Amino acid sequence: MLKTLFSPFKIKTMELSNRLVVAPMVVNYCNPDGTATEKWMTYLEARAKGGFGLIITEDFAVDPRGKGFSRIPGLWNDSQVEGHAELTRRIHHHGAKVMAQIYHAGRQTCHFVTGELPLAPSPIPCPRLQELPLELKIPEIEEIVEKFGDTALRAKKAGFDGVEIHGAHGYLISGFMSAYSNKRTDKYGGNLMNRLRFPLEIIANIRAKVGAEFIVGFRISGDEFVPGGRSIEDTKYVASVFEENSIDVLHITAGVYASNERIMGDSMTNHGMIADLAAEVKKMVSIPVITVNRINDPFVAEVVLRSGKADLVSMARGSLSDPELPNKAAAGRFDDITYCIACMQGCLAEVVQDKPVRCIVNPEVGREAEFAAKRANAKKKKVLVIGGGPAGMEAAVSAAKTGHEVSLYEKKNKLGGQFYLAAVPPGKGEITSFISALQNQLTSLKVDVHLNTEVTPEMVMSQKPDVVIVATGSRPSALNVPGADLPHVVSAYDVLEGKIDVGPRVVVIGGGMVGAETASHMANHSKQVVIVEQLPEIAMDEEQGAVRPQLLRELARNNVRIRVNSTVSQISRDSVTIVSGNLTESEPVDSVVIAVGAVPANELISELEGSLFKVICVGDVCGIKNALEATWDGYAAGVEP
Repeated sequence: MLKTLFSPFKIKTMELSNRLVVAPMVVNYCNPDGTATEKWMTYLEARAKGGFGLIITEDFAVDPRGKGFSRIPGLWNDSQVEGHAELTRRIHHHGAKVMAQIYHAGRQTCHFVTGELPLAPSPIPCPRLQELPLELKIPEIEEIVEKFGDTALRAKKAGFDGVEIHGAHGYLISGFMSAYSNKRTDKYGGNLMNRLRFPLEIIANIRAKVGAEFIVGFRISGDEFVPGGRSIEDTKYVASVFEENSIDVLHITAGVYASNERIMGDSMTNHGMIADLAAEVKKMVSIPVITVNRINDPFVAEVVLRSGKADLVSMARGSLSDPELPNKAAAGRFDDITYCIACMQGCLAEVVQDKPVRCIVNPEVGREAEFAAKRANAKKKKVLVIGGGPAGMEAAVSAAKTGHEVSLYEKKNKLGGQFYLAAVPPGKGEITSFISALQNQLTSLKVDVHLNTEVTPEMVMSQKPDVVIVATGSRPSALNVPGADLPHVVSAYDVLEGKIDVGPRVVVIGGGMVGAETASHMANHSKQVVIVEQLPEIAMDEEQGAVRPQLLRELARNNVRIRVNSTVSQISRDSVTIVSGNLTESEPVDSVVIAVGAVPANELISELEGSLFKVICVGDVCGIKNALEATWDGYAAGVEP
């Protein structure tokens, strides 16, 4: 079924065992001085061990001033080479190849990261970061060209199989190539060939220093998706110019920071969302072309390759969520794959805050070595997990992997908890793949699962456990206004669970993530929806870079009315009274949906206090958390109960 995906492939002299590539993705695991850490090397080694044919590392900065994040790798001086040489040795040990992506962030950084003002072709701030850059002078440009060549040579000395020049996403090289950000009138600005002068000088400098056989790739945004930015027609010509100037492979991505949702598509975007851009470039060149973005499934990757749109498929988040994806797919173990759900909470949302990457569906990411050490020293215990939501399931899985005897109890007739409800709104259906993956792991690890079981203190005592992990979650908060107890007033949870069929006119009280997504769900089923939120904005607890903008567009598309800085003072049988400042209005309704938060369902914890066994709480039961915190807490508790 995956014959093309797992066929060997050559990029010039570099032989790959398959067509799956780990795409470069900032994880912030290195030291601030750009040197390698054990955490970073173990993270990448796991992907090599997992069967990916080629790994392209995240951005190696060519200069400290070119860092976009505080803990990315660097090869701006010779002292950094040896640590990264250890990385290449480890990756090669597992039969994979590895390329170092090299870059300068240009205007898409800030002085909080580098300690200095950003540099750019023109003194125009990045619309996202809003920091005015300094315009580069020609001698400074020439110096940066040399630094790219020197960095590539150090990568070769460190044992990398090649380098990928990062000329995408609005970073410095990309900034020079685009009339969107380059307003120069000297030899580095104006017409297209002048704007290509900077990358062409970099390519020539690199090639002169590393030789003809060393692999040199180029990552480029096929379309920048901003007014005045480079389009796919521009990029097709640029691609042919790069091929003529000794580039060996092209990696086609999309967007700049101002069009961030094109760089990393969220769960509302289609699989293979920019594969057609790669297909257009492939028409113009004879060198290999890599595609990327929202390809989390080996069958989608196979289709993209078989249809001739690209020669290789790279996965960033897909490799984050399951480093063993290639090995599992090659063995036909598709039920064992943990698929990326494109939630963006642990990757994009963490990185934009300059934090290390995490992943909702893979709590081991970045902690591979730590958990391996703990498992090696673990003593077998009897562990009882109460609650089958994401925190409880992860706790049970990790405890069983560690070698403990595990039982899991859930009071409902299915596992998943509130994460199951989170899969109901538009664009969130892939969450069910995560619940299914956890269920498969529970089965394969022989965890004793009990559904439809309300746990009592007496039941726990009778089991004589060594450890009890309480993951009973939370319940919806009540709304204290007149009329809140009327029969047509229901919770968002009941709507999402399919217990309630709301009427044609609905008011949602509460505009956080739950309220906004429930509103989107109902509006997609032809309901007339109004959201009432007391804060100035709605859905501020959503991931801000891509998910929230998509949700707001979806609400607008379905004509959902949003009333911010507003409260509901009264509910009657056919209306709600909305107060906005000095204005009081009556809104006709058939149903009212409450989404004003949640409170921990923690009664069992107090009833178990003073027991002879250890009691650990994880997830919402010990304070309302998001799904990322819940899965990470649960997994850590299971590894070391």
